[in-house]
Amino acid sequence: MVYGEILRRHCPDDCFINVNVGGFKQRMEHDVLKRFPQTRLGRLLCCSSKEAILELCDDFSPSEMEYYFDRSPSFFCYVLNFYLTGKIHLMEGLCVVSFSQEIEYWGIKERHLDSCCSNKFQALKECAEDKGWDQRSDEQQLHSSDSSIEELSSLDKDLEMFEGSWCADVRKNIWLRLENPGYSSLAKAMAVASMSVVITSIVAMCVHSMPDFHQVDLNDKEIENPVLAFFENVCVLCFSVEFLLRLAVAPSARKFLCSPLNIIDLISIMPFYTTLAFDIVDEGESTELENVGKVVQILRLMRVFRILKLARHSAGLRSLGATLRHCYREVGLLVLFLSVGISIFSVLIYFVEKESQESELQTIPIGWWWATISMTTVGYGDTFPVTLAGKLVGTLCIICGLLIVALPITNIFNKFAKFYQRQKHMDISLRSCNALQDGVLLHMRDIPDINKFRENADLV
Repeated sequence: MVYGEILRRHCPDDCFINVNVGGFKQRMEHDVLKRFPQTRLGRLLCCSSKEAILELCDDFSPSEMEYYFDRSPSFFCYVLNFYLTGKIHLMEGLCVVSFSQEIEYWGIKERHLDSCCSNKFQALKECAEDKGWDQRSDEQQLHSSDSSIEELSSLDKDLEMFEGSWCADVRKNIWLRLENPGYSSLAKAMAVASMSVVITSIVAMCVHSMPDFHQVDLNDKEIENPVLAFFENVCVLCFSVEFLLRLAVAPSARKFLCSPLNIIDLISIMPFYTTLAFDIVDEGESTELENVGKVVQILRLMRVFRILKLARHSAGLRSLGATLRHCYREVGLLVLFLSVGISIFSVLIYFVEKESQESELQTIPIGWWWATISMTTVGYGDTFPVTLAGKLVGTLCIICGLLIVALPITNIFNKFAKFYQRQKHMDISLRSCNALQDGVLLHMRDIPDINKFRENADLV
């Protein structure tokens, strides 16, 4: 015998319960509530203690057998209609989020919505989800702005680290001009010069690969072009001086060496000195160093990383790096989807093309190459299907490739746009801070003149 039945012995109308919802009172039959035992009111009939009852309602009066609920009385009318008809309708003037919370509280499922309100409810719910997505995007953009403020605070902390160190004022002035191109005209000139050296080095590397500029010695051994070697040495010397100067004036050498952009700078100059060391060792023509030539070639190819030095002066490249760093999930999904598609279509094209003597798709590895260039919409044309079934498989492969590539790209592009806006906001904030500092310095320079004017006025 449950707790409710014990209490109902003192009540003549033991087939009813009294419900008080926000002041709205209603007597409800047990048989009506038992039709929906999973709802909140239906579960009240099965409670065996007062504590269990108070878990389902806000208050309970045993003498009057009245259950109290601090909920909307106007919405409870729709709940009553649900118990009578088995269907619930949308409440006019109530947002879809509040409606979902109310029916969840009373234990009513969305499947109990009447057909006249079901489609409207789904449409309103999707609209609310879209608005929630936009609001979260705005919050993320605001968080990006907060991150930009944190970065500005980090720059201020770096400047504070100069206090009390050796040659603090000199190092601080050099550091600001090297790190912030918008600090002064000299800083802009240094940034332009650094970018020009990077471009010159890249051009020299490209020209070096052209056969017209290759030279050989008397033993028909390929040697460096003296003009290109001169430009290479000058560029590396400039890179080395810039790196060492920035390391010397950095507020924290450890933090400086851990920065991704500084690691790129180090990688761009290390191959030159490593190659130079190998060339010196290789002069002895030792038989143990027969593979040194290949290592030197690889190290010379690593000079291509110098193009990444442009990221120091390009907000777009920095934003691209931040996007790839934060979108590893989307990039991983893209690689996974492409891998699955390539595996499937390479096998399909092999089975439909292996009987044709004219087709070059006679092995699955060749099918991998064909599926890769087809799904990525490159299509070199070196391998292609010749049978009708193969062409159908190729058409399906291209369509699936378009869909697979397009799915994660949207999220990646949105994040790139946010990171780019954040970087532009960072640059604008730096320029504003520089302008403010210049104004303060100008005001401080004018103070002695004002004091002198006051002294002359006192004499008069």
